[in-house]
Amino acid sequence: MKLSRTFSLMTAAGLLAMTASAIGAQAPQATPTTAAPAPAPANAAPNPPVGGAIMDAARPIGMNAAAAPNLTTLVAAARAADLLSTLSGPGPYTVFAPTNEAFGRLAPGNFDNLMKPANKAALAKLLTYHIVPGTITLYDLAERIKDGGGTATLTTVEGEPIAVTNPGGAFLLTDVNGNKSYIETPDVHQSNGIVHVVNGVLVPKLG
Repeated sequence: MKLSRTFSLMTAAGLLAMTASAIGAQAPQATPTTAAPAPAPANAAPNPPVGGAIMDAARPIGMNAAAAPNLTTLVAAARAADLLSTLSGPGPYTVFAPTNEAFGRLAPGNFDNLMKPANKAALAKLLTYHIVPGTITLYDLAERIKDGGGTATLTTVEGEPIAVTNPGGAFLLTDVNGNKSYIETPDVHQSNGIVHVVNGVLVPKLG
């Protein structure tokens, strides 16, 4: 997917600043569980809330995300990139959903620039880098990490990979630029997949 002309004129310093900001994601403050999570039984407990909002497993990703007050930036970006309807489609999808705070750590002006209509293709590229085909639970991630000798490699809808590791029991995502993001709220089940809320924005190769 080619970047728009406007986005390609962003300075290298700006892109580096965006990368450096994404690296600032910190491990969740809560003590992580060291044991691998168990598969969800048929009568699984209700979804965890996201931003204090109830997440209805019978609703699609787009609808639940729109109800979460800490995912408003992601929803606005998905709407601008014409992806919100896709996230309400049949799927299934696994979405690593950055919080508002995660987007706020990007270098000043970079996200606003991506939200311009001329940069719609670049915005879609960034967002689809957070989506993986299929439904991948935290248990599945743990199993893939074990099978991969300590690292699971996920191929995103954007086409580039994300590496997932499990340092100290936390689940760490690393993008192709070396930026890191931790899963904060896992296993938010949806009618068309699953969402894992993360505390950093993952950045694909934009140049």
